[in-house]
Amino acid sequence: MSDPRTIDTIAELEALYGTPPEGSLLKEIGHLTPEYVRWLTSSPFFALATIGPEGMDCSPRGDAGQGAFVVDETTLHIPDRRGNNRLDSLRNIVRDGRVALLFLIPGVRECLRINGSAVLTDDEALRDRYAVEGKLPATVIVVTVESVYFQCARAVTRSGLWNASTWIDPSTVPTAGQMTKGARAPEFDAEAYDEALRERQARTLW
Repeated sequence: MSDPRTIDTIAELEALYGTPPEGSLLKEIGHLTPEYVRWLTSSPFFALATIGPEGMDCSPRGDAGQGAFVVDETTLHIPDRRGNNRLDSLRNIVRDGRVALLFLIPGVRECLRINGSAVLTDDEALRDRYAVEGKLPATVIVVTVESVYFQCARAVTRSGLWNASTWIDPSTVPTAGQMTKGARAPEFDAEAYDEALRERQARTLW
């Protein structure tokens, strides 16, 4: 089978897709409007994309009630809760502060997109502000917003993301233990890992 033809220039790309509708451009702005603030503070989950010398990374982020906290119209705080300590996103931010964020609200078909730059801080007073059950985040990601806009509902609608009738039985997909074993650890005890996982995650959530 021959390799497919590739699109190599912006001119070719724009010729294929045409001019974007005015509305898709009007919704982008360089700061958080009151409407965007209301939307953002209702979102408990988002994906954080970063870039560094080894390449790009995109990680899930979530918190109770809201995933990111609005400081002002161009500043967000993201408490870095407990995770796997790979630090992929944080290593990237230290070396290249460019970030992109995609926020979701369960049951809402639109998404909110934010592009900007970020730094990390371990300021104790700031970490204390975002303590949960007496546990402080190790750091807080401070995001400076450069552009914000909402994504239309087509992708979520097509995927049936919030339509429970399209959801599959979770038992039909590989477990965390099975995926770990399949990656490169044939002797890994997947069953024991899965059996202990729920309790371990509950104990180390914050």
